[in-house]
Amino acid sequence: MSLTLSSLPRLLQLCSPSLPVGAYAYSQGLEYAVERGWVRDEASAGDWILGLLGHGLRGLDLPVLARLYRAWGAADPDAARHWNARLYASREAAELQREDRHLGTALARLLSDLGIAEAELWRNAPRVCFATLFSLAAVRWTIPLPEAATGYAWSWTENQVVAATRLLPLGQTACQRLLAAAGPVIAAAVEEGLKLADEDIGAAAPGLALAGALHEIQYSRLFRS
Repeated sequence: MSLTLSSLPRLLQLCSPSLPVGAYAYSQGLEYAVERGWVRDEASAGDWILGLLGHGLRGLDLPVLARLYRAWGAADPDAARHWNARLYASREAAELQREDRHLGTALARLLSDLGIAEAELWRNAPRVCFATLFSLAAVRWTIPLPEAATGYAWSWTENQVVAATRLLPLGQTACQRLLAAAGPVIAAAVEEGLKLADEDIGAAAPGLALAGALHEIQYSRLFRS
């Protein structure tokens, strides 16, 4: 399968910041990292975002996304539920789990309203991941896996950079430098992540786990995670 002129707009739609799932409300611990001074400028923001991209998404989200994609393509809902549960259980803080559940159920409602029948069962699921519904949309909209994985990683990265602009004195050019620097990291993460065997799936990000947990008791917050 290759990306066609008809499937490209659907990929852009799925990755658009205007997708009504509420991703703008979450920073995935970045807000706490700024509060503590771990992230304080363009360079440290790049270290944080690209570090999580090159390790966390590469080792966990992207290989699980691939298995979810194949499960939907094979009409195997049991496999989809298995990998969804695996990914949800890997979220290292309660806020990170709530974020994934919120984004996942919001996307499930949208896809159901757009005519993707399988999404209906996930509208009120107590444990659901955004990647589960993202992969379902990619399969039903005939978006090839490498491009879908690239779009997923880009969407995550762009949301992190946007969050950084709200938390730090970063100008538009600095943000574009961060996004430009993310390009090769995304390409490498997708290439390597899609090749991982089941037993190699996993990622450890202690800083993210701490930030996600401690953000819950942060005194003043702009974001929900």
